[in-house]
Amino acid sequence: MRFMMMFRASEESEAGAVPSEESLTAMGLVMAEMAEKGVLLAGDGLLPSSTGFRMELEAGERRVIDGPFAETKELIAGFCLIEVASREEAIEWGWRCLVADGGNTGRLEIRPSATAADFGDNLTPEARALEDATFLKAAQNLQKHTG
Repeated sequence: MRFMMMFRASEESEAGAVPSEESLTAMGLVMAEMAEKGVLLAGDGLLPSSTGFRMELEAGERRVIDGPFAETKELIAGFCLIEVASREEAIEWGWRCLVADGGNTGRLEIRPSATAADFGDNLTPEARALEDATFLKAAQNLQKHTG
């Protein structure tokens, strides 16, 4: 099962505060263990919302809204994409990440990734083949850019 772990922003992370050396080291060790065990698929910290933007499409109208965004508790400061055997395993890794994070965020949202079965007959064999080819290429792109 794939899960997206989303670390929620704090006032400090939104202000651009850098996590402590201790926290960065602890999180690095947990992430390295997840990678070694084949659990970690991707992950990164995100810069404050002041560096980002939102895009909206409503009734054909396009809109780009520059950050920062006011609701800190709704913002994401980082993420990990993991593949584990169960919800319980995702929870265990989540607790380990929160402890390693050293209070920089203090909140983590974990949601399962959709599978082909979640889309039923709307995901045709052709659409599935395109999706498979697209994500194979995306994996190759990631490898190329990370060496």
